[in-house]
Amino acid sequence: MSNPDDYTVGWICAVKPEYVAAQEFLDEEHDPPEGLQLDNNHYTLGKMGKHNVVITILPKGEYGTAAAAMVAEGMRRSFPNIRVGLMVGIAGGAPSKKHDIRLGDIVVSIPENGSAGVFQYDFGKTIQNKSFQNTRFLNQPPTSLREAVNGLDTQYTRKGHKINEDIDSILKKAPRLRKGYQRPDLESDQLYQSQIAHRDENEGLPCAMKCGDDPSCLVSRPPRTEDEDNPAIHYGLIASANQVMKDALIRDRLVAEKDVLCFEMEAAGMMNHFPCLVIRGICDYSDSHKNKGWQGYAAMTAAAYAKDLLRHIRPEKVNQEATIGSVSGESVSSASAEPYPTKPSAITFGDQNYGSQVGVNNAPMNMTFGR
Repeated sequence: MSNPDDYTVGWICAVKPEYVAAQEFLDEEHDPPEGLQLDNNHYTLGKMGKHNVVITILPKGEYGTAAAAMVAEGMRRSFPNIRVGLMVGIAGGAPSKKHDIRLGDIVVSIPENGSAGVFQYDFGKTIQNKSFQNTRFLNQPPTSLREAVNGLDTQYTRKGHKINEDIDSILKKAPRLRKGYQRPDLESDQLYQSQIAHRDENEGLPCAMKCGDDPSCLVSRPPRTEDEDNPAIHYGLIASANQVMKDALIRDRLVAEKDVLCFEMEAAGMMNHFPCLVIRGICDYSDSHKNKGWQGYAAMTAAAYAKDLLRHIRPEKVNQEATIGSVSGESVSSASAEPYPTKPSAITFGDQNYGSQVGVNNAPMNMTFGR
């Protein structure tokens, strides 16, 4: 039986592909804990590099900031010595002229301009003819994680990364995962012009057959060269909400106003109670052209980066951080008592919400999110 006090790194996943990827990157797996009180989370314990890591996943069918907050609360209560947190998984990308984000790329939440690296866009408001105003401030990731990100970024700039090699090594040992977790054909990575909405008829057909591959409907992007990282790693702001994002026009507006790199559904529920670094693999483009075919590979790229990051943090640096329970300050249950927006929203949502973003906007752009 493993001792919960031995674990200093907490890793939270939202959906199954993320949990599978995280487990596959463990260097060794430990016995599960026993006798955890008032905690229904499912845990996988093990070692990555020199760190003891505890991994968990949200309950099946539950998504969003409130569910993530409750899972984080259970983890910090059951594993009182956790000092750094990671939220690792998939998200919808927000490509722009400034950021050439493609499927399989990795986004890392890095604080900029006073932000925590995560922006809760359903906890704010828009005012007609003015930019979106955030009304909630989130804690930054632990210092040791931010320092490691900077060091790893420098190394990747000088020498490149070996993320694909790390994934290939795992898939050779676990061939049954190849179908769902290897890199899809690059031709399936299509970015549609923002005004092109997905066609819902003929369900089951690939998006390219429904919506066409007419060059006039697609954003033209040259292939990446051998000198460019592929997947690429992007650092900056991640947008998070209980609402899912499946509207390219609103996506583009938040990119223009906030320089958002991707959209997801869980991180904002954790940052003030479980300070963590958010690492996301891009599986679609936060538009109506949902792409489940990239979820497995995107989960693998995010997990591969997270493991490489842990390799670059000495255990003594982690031990210098305060325990997460001592820095979180407020109860998750009270903070999450009203997790969903109370004002009418002009966004409607699909019935297949998952860790990355899906949803449709039916309103003018001067809408109000949340309260």
